[in-house]
Amino acid sequence: MPGRLQSEIRQSRPFPNPADEAFLNLQRTAGWLMRSVEETLRSFGLTHPQYNVLRILADAGTAGLPCGEISKRLITRDPDITRLLDRMQKLGHVERDRGIEDRRVVRAHITPAGLATLRGLERPVRDAVRAPLTRLGPAKLDQLTGILEDIRIQIVIVASK
Repeated sequence: MPGRLQSEIRQSRPFPNPADEAFLNLQRTAGWLMRSVEETLRSFGLTHPQYNVLRILADAGTAGLPCGEISKRLITRDPDITRLLDRMQKLGHVERDRGIEDRRVVRAHITPAGLATLRGLERPVRDAVRAPLTRLGPAKLDQLTGILEDIRIQIVIVASK
């Protein structure tokens, strides 16, 4: 009897290893979860990386952050933070300036317009994130979070060898 994922993706052969099936399940589920969030963000003219930058800069406060630090805090990696910030600056969501002590350091700051956009997104994004997950209940969500954290720990251990 094929598993649910095997049927969904119309794969005729069984997965060669449970890890393969788990990995593809993670990808498939993440894709489904992100679709509703991305649709919500698109209605505000933003991409998910742009939204993520707004959240990071809002949390940084008036001091802002250097580009490298923003890059480290992103949920999903974006190899060209400079272009991402360029687009956001054109939208009026961020401003950048050079450091006084070190002119090589460029700091980004969220603008009042960026804060307003972020506030407008708070509830729609929260609803898009919670809707499919809340039904699992707190115990299963805690279990899922623990498993996902364990996976990331294993990735770091393997990468450090």
